[in-house]
Amino acid sequence: QVHLEESGGGLVQTGGSLRLSCVLSGRPLSSYAMAWFRQGRGKERELVATINWSGTGTSYGDSAQGRFTISRDNAANTAYLQMNSLKMEDTAAYFCAAGTFSIVADGYMYWGQGTQVTVSS
Repeated sequence: QVHLEESGGGLVQTGGSLRLSCVLSGRPLSSYAMAWFRQGRGKERELVATINWSGTGTSYGDSAQGRFTISRDNAANTAYLQMNSLKMEDTAAYFCAAGTFSIVADGYMYWGQGTQVTVSS
């Protein structure tokens, strides 16, 4: 059985940084493309970033491009999201997902429970 567990969320000030981690258990991480999605209060879930199985291909949502970086360490079964220059608009629950390399949520079979990121002034 595949499980994903996120960590690293919290409260940060505008302009600060956070690094989210996602540990996959049950299968090798290299079996999957990995992605981060987020959902703010009253908003639809949106893509933050995705990375293919080997780490050689990435795609970013418009809100993340230039500020966030997705990466993976297959040996550690861990995916990461480095978030810099955080804005209040980045406040959301962030979800890790595993599946096919896709920019839409339907491509992902497994999801973590989410970690909350709150950005304050």
